[in-house]
Amino acid sequence: MLPAALQLHKPVVLTCAMRPASALSPDGPQNLLDAVALARTPGACGVVAMCAGVVHGALAVQKVHVYRTDAFGSGDAGPLGFMEEGVLRLVKAWPLTLSHQAAMSLEKIAAATTWPRVEIVMNYAGGSAAVVDALLQPLPGVAPLRGLVVAGTGNGTLHFDLAAALQRAELAGVRVLRASRCGEGRVLPVAGSAFADSDGLSPVKARVALMLALM
Repeated sequence: MLPAALQLHKPVVLTCAMRPASALSPDGPQNLLDAVALARTPGACGVVAMCAGVVHGALAVQKVHVYRTDAFGSGDAGPLGFMEEGVLRLVKAWPLTLSHQAAMSLEKIAAATTWPRVEIVMNYAGGSAAVVDALLQPLPGVAPLRGLVVAGTGNGTLHFDLAAALQRAELAGVRVLRASRCGEGRVLPVAGSAFADSDGLSPVKARVALMLALM
């Protein structure tokens, strides 16, 4: 959400700690020190994540391990750079911000009283229409469904029963985006596909992008 909503001429650096401060060798202090050094680097801009000495762009970064201190990766996009003894070694250009798009997103977020309801469904062997059909049903006190992101196998492949349910959802006015369960690569356009692809975003990031688009 941050790259889509902020007009950045300076860096926004996110960092983390995989170990608590009470651990024998906590990683948080070093990550924080590296994040500050990154933020002070001349020319730095955009939304980035700093973890275990590696700088990741916001659009590509995702958590790839549940426990290790180097728990984040950028997939086949690769990292932006590396922090070495407090000095940044940049290997890729800083991420760009679409200023006009960011200004529009900020206005929509500020004016919104609620966020559009967007859910994620997954494709798997024997997947059926049941989950999508259930999500389409109105429920007391629950906002109507506005969007669906489907995490397909491989290049966004969908079981035919699930695809049929998603087409019914689109006919009912629900926006559908096709993403992938895979940790690397991006869904490529498929001739004749009934659904738009997620433009390289993971299912969870595509959900946020779709929520912003529907506001």
